[in-house]
Amino acid sequence: MRRRAGAGRWRRAGRLVALHAVVAATAVATLIPLVWMLAASLMPAGQATEVPPRLVPAPATLAHYRTLLAGLDVGRAFANSVLVAAAVTAVSLLLNTLAGYAFARLRFAGRDRLFGVLLAALVIPGQVAMLPLFLLLRELGLVNTYLGVMIPGLASVFGIFLVRQAALGIPQSLLDAARIDGAGELRIYWSIALPAIRPTVITLGVFSFLGTWNDFLWPLIVLSDARRYTLPVALANLLGEHVQDTELMMAGAVVTVLPVVLVFLALQRFYVAGIVTGAVKG
Repeated sequence: MRRRAGAGRWRRAGRLVALHAVVAATAVATLIPLVWMLAASLMPAGQATEVPPRLVPAPATLAHYRTLLAGLDVGRAFANSVLVAAAVTAVSLLLNTLAGYAFARLRFAGRDRLFGVLLAALVIPGQVAMLPLFLLLRELGLVNTYLGVMIPGLASVFGIFLVRQAALGIPQSLLDAARIDGAGELRIYWSIALPAIRPTVITLGVFSFLGTWNDFLWPLIVLSDARRYTLPVALANLLGEHVQDTELMMAGAVVTVLPVVLVFLALQRFYVAGIVTGAVKG
């Protein structure tokens, strides 16, 4: 029996080591392109295309970042992306949490049928709605405006669904006690529901920010003024003009990726908690 127990422990330890080795190898394979992108952005012109490829700039230079932010006016596009992503994230969190809480905890006629219709809309590709949405925005005079870029991201079926599933886990007795104490629905939503589902709300905020920051197709369709371009659109235009300048392109990629990485690292704990909560409830 002792030999069998010892053999079982060794097998479990071996599987654990193998699992950690696979995870470590995957992490390294994921990080290598990012590390090279950062290194290439600091290399002098022409060094990134040398064979064999360099992994360390010699010498390091910030000239490409200065060219991006000053000479090519990428700083303006960066500010546009910050404005659009922050506004969409803030408004979408408000609208999605209000709607999700209402579908989960308020009773009104046709609630379940309306929610079913919303879920059915998830199967419709977003590209299908772009043409009618563009025509509607044109009639409203919102083409080539920041608001026109923001409108599609201000509310989403996925966000409403995510909040609703989280709000269903709030004890009904807690809400009933607040109503007995005289709290209105808005007060309950703000003081009880939102703190209770905070990991889910932060997870939704991360999704909204990343989705808006990385969106390329819709801003490309709506915007025609280069001064209003978001960062992905501005860098795509830059690629056409400086396709041979690999180091400059890598600097642009770093400028695009860095805010996303910082946001994720800052909110990683809440993001994981929100995902785990959803998985447990599912």
